[in-house]
Amino acid sequence: MTAITGAQAATWTITAIAAGGVIGRPWRLPEAVWAVLGAASLVALALVPWQDALGAVGRGTDVYLFLIGMMMLAELARKEGLFDWLAALAARQAKGSAHRLFALIFGVGTMVTVFLSNDATAVVLTPAVYATAKAAGTEPLPYLFICAFVANAASFVLPISNPANLVVFGSHMPPLSSWLAQFAVPSVLSIGATYGMLRIVQRAALRQEITKQIVVPPLSHGGRLTACGIGVGAAALLSASALGLRLGPPTAVAGILTAALIGCHRRSAPWQLLKNISWSVLPLVAGLFVLVEGLARTGVIQQLSQGLHAAAERTPVAASWIAGAMTAVASNLMNNLPVGVIAGSAIAAASPPPPVTAALLIGVDLGPNLSVTGSLATILWLVALRREGQDISAWRFLRIGTIVTFPALLLALAGLAGTHFR
Repeated sequence: MTAITGAQAATWTITAIAAGGVIGRPWRLPEAVWAVLGAASLVALALVPWQDALGAVGRGTDVYLFLIGMMMLAELARKEGLFDWLAALAARQAKGSAHRLFALIFGVGTMVTVFLSNDATAVVLTPAVYATAKAAGTEPLPYLFICAFVANAASFVLPISNPANLVVFGSHMPPLSSWLAQFAVPSVLSIGATYGMLRIVQRAALRQEITKQIVVPPLSHGGRLTACGIGVGAAALLSASALGLRLGPPTAVAGILTAALIGCHRRSAPWQLLKNISWSVLPLVAGLFVLVEGLARTGVIQQLSQGLHAAAERTPVAASWIAGAMTAVASNLMNNLPVGVIAGSAIAAASPPPPVTAALLIGVDLGPNLSVTGSLATILWLVALRREGQDISAWRFLRIGTIVTFPALLLALAGLAGTHFR
């Protein structure tokens, strides 16, 4: 056995403290503070050279652009009344039925996740759902949980459904036809199980009556422009995915152009819009990339690659189950974005068979539903909740996540095994 060096021990300790800070938010410090402090400590102690740290930050450029575009579109939708308009329409379609409203929101959340990404569901849909619940005169939190859970449960239907998919596969993204052949069945099982279990968990809240008489406000010109911008962004994402292009630039362009059009129409400066965006998400992501770079320098990724390669050669069926379970657990311990980076590096080095790679992705995408900071989408959901005056404890989310996540994960991995090993 190789002796653990002081540098390795220090890197693992700093990473563990930073990950714990992101998850637990001691002293209510924002998640980004802990990630940035951890990254800065690695650089200050020369555990990661500053040049390599900058390179690690640069590797997240596509993710940053994607998030910037989505956050701009979400803030425009909130500011221009698009959320209020959609909320009133949804509440009216529910016709006084809480069960119908629940199913309607879950269906919309699935579509937004599939075609705009899970981060869009967290950023764009959460305020709309809050407004919907308020318009229907009911407690919003049971419906807000939909946004958190469906954002991850439906995030491997398409390559664009989760930025983590870009991180895991990198430049080796499968063609869309191959992707659908692998993930269609697991996605259906994941979404169905999440819907069923969440309905069971929230059954008491769904007995409440909701308002039938809903007045739908007129949609402003700015709201219509925002809706068009979101539609153009979705079309650009699908086109970029089909062509194998990066997804960040078209998303950022859609957000910036939409903001510029609305600003010109209103003859207003963009400062208020920019002020209301949660920019702290970007240093959080950047810090996580540096922490992963530190782990890579300790040899962890190389050891994982060797273990993954050996397991896949011996028993690919068992290897796929183990890979999915391990990445699911790891995503909840240190967030799925750095775990996705590690998994992507291990895949590139080990070249495991497609079922094992697919299982790793399912663990990265779906596994984070267990905890409140398991995925970037759930962290964004928390930020959106706090802006609406809502909050959820990590313990309460864990209780619900345990009930919802395990059946969905088991069924998704079983569907994957059935697809590849029949």
